[in-house]
Amino acid sequence: MFRLFLFLIIFTALCPSVSSAAETRIGRETGLPVPRYVSLQANDINARVGPGKRYGIKWVYKRQSLPVEVLAEFDNWRKIRDFEGMGGWVHRSMLSGRRTIIVTDETSVLRVSPSESADAIARLERGVLGELEDCRGQWCDIQVTGYSGWIKRDGIWGVGATEAIEK
Repeated sequence: MFRLFLFLIIFTALCPSVSSAAETRIGRETGLPVPRYVSLQANDINARVGPGKRYGIKWVYKRQSLPVEVLAEFDNWRKIRDFEGMGGWVHRSMLSGRRTIIVTDETSVLRVSPSESADAIARLERGVLGELEDCRGQWCDIQVTGYSGWIKRDGIWGVGATEAIEK
């Protein structure tokens, strides 16, 4: 019991607590901002209760390219969260720096330019994944299977509320 208690104290000291999305830190392992958005590298990824294979599997992700938010880093493990608030610890090799988004509104309109009055290209339903190209103000340029256009930032997840993206 004492070992478990000691481990929890050491683990808490080494893993910074998850803070609000407004507060950005530099990851101890990578030197990259935390929190930050990345995507899943494969279709079957185990999210574990703690940072290591000895920890139980909490959740299994079945969707490659799903955007996730990195909340903490410990050695080769990253604590992630998805758009529904689910998550856990995954090995860094299961994550990609490729930026993707998921549509969170019931339907969102993809437009030819970043304006409500711009012509519609497509209507995207909740759960559609796209690749993030650019974000300006309240609009993001995305690519979705066969389509490329602008979508309102507040209808998607995978990019910060004020984050600027330029590719």
